[in-house]
Amino acid sequence: MAIPPPIPSAHLATSPLLSSCLARRGVAWRTALGALTLAAATTGAFAAAQAGPDCRRPLTLGLHEHGLLYAGETGEGIDKDIADELARRSGCHLTTLVLPRARIWQLIESGALDFSLSAITNRERDKFAAFAWYDSNKYYLLVRRDANVTDVSDFLRQKRLKLGAIRGFRYNEGANELEDALENESRVTYATSLEPLFEILLAGRIQGLIVEPFDTPVLRDEAVQAQAMILEFDDPPVLHGLVMSRKSLSPAQQAAWRALIDDMRADGTMGRIFAKYFPADLAQSMTRF
Repeated sequence: MAIPPPIPSAHLATSPLLSSCLARRGVAWRTALGALTLAAATTGAFAAAQAGPDCRRPLTLGLHEHGLLYAGETGEGIDKDIADELARRSGCHLTTLVLPRARIWQLIESGALDFSLSAITNRERDKFAAFAWYDSNKYYLLVRRDANVTDVSDFLRQKRLKLGAIRGFRYNEGANELEDALENESRVTYATSLEPLFEILLAGRIQGLIVEPFDTPVLRDEAVQAQAMILEFDDPPVLHGLVMSRKSLSPAQQAAWRALIDDMRADGTMGRIFAKYFPADLAQSMTRF
């Protein structure tokens, strides 16, 4: 039998049926290759999570002084307990640095700092940071009683009122909108920590602060309770967690550290840490979401 002559290349290019077949085959190959690549990446991240964090280089974690999260005077707090437990479970040495919150975000973005704790995300932070969630809590507006404010919108309408805020902090949607609107009117006073803001609130130099359950020690102060009251934002609780630098930690290593946080939640360790600082029912509601 004679071997049929080869199909001319011009015909290969112009045959609609053959072009369609080749196109479908190309799409199939690209789809299969994409699936294999995704599967390999997922498998790699899963394997790294199973193997645990890589401790072969020094790792750094930023703490910031803020209410129950960390107190420099005692060296204690929720974030310190979580950091200690992460070090114990991973076997890694975590060098802790006490820094202002705004500076922590700068270092996370540059990759000069690997971790921080009790952080929330937004669109900008998602570009340079990954997260492992372990807590969910609400934000509130603490306002002076003599400000004659009955709801959050009143605060914005009364042009004489000023808000205090910690530089580098973001909150729930309603609190962010309030701060941003007041900032545009030069009605926000910033500090690097909570304590000086409470001082100027009691002195009447500002009339409001955005607070959360971690601020409980100061909120229990008799002078604060006598001069201020709490207003709620109409927003759901906001997730908080371990923040990881995308620049210094690979996706596989992010998965490994996220697995540790998930284990701490699953076995009750996270709940027990929070229960050291909050009533049991509040600790449970914050760590089970």
